[in-house]
Amino acid sequence: MDDLTPEQRHKNMSHIRSRDTKPEIIVRQFLFSKGLRYRIADKRYPGKPDIVLPKYRAAVFVHGCFWHGHEGCRYYVLPKTHPQYWVPKIQRNIERDAENEKSLQEMGWNVFTVWECQLKKDQREDTLNNLYKTIIDFEGGRNE
Repeated sequence: MDDLTPEQRHKNMSHIRSRDTKPEIIVRQFLFSKGLRYRIADKRYPGKPDIVLPKYRAAVFVHGCFWHGHEGCRYYVLPKTHPQYWVPKIQRNIERDAENEKSLQEMGWNVFTVWECQLKKDQREDTLNNLYKTIIDFEGGRNE
């Protein structure tokens, strides 16, 4: 069961932000340092991608492993309390993510997902460098 009282749990959950999270800021700062310019949470696109790079027709989603149901990840553990609430909620997030990605791809956008666990210190550098190279490669391939 939960080690916290319902009041403590409510307080913790109410402080979780939906934008400008630490993982998002890490990705944004890295891309900016590489000279890429972007828009943040642009409402014109399906799913309001966390980072939109119009020049590269690239949309980057920075997903929290828990909230977006990162299968096989140690940070994605369903709470033991209220599974009747959490299972459908997270399942709907997964479905919505897939719908948004498909819509963006149909619009001709390259969609990238960076998971919170990929930004832990031991993987961060590789993850960010791979993201950067992939974004640049798509732009290079588009102009040829």
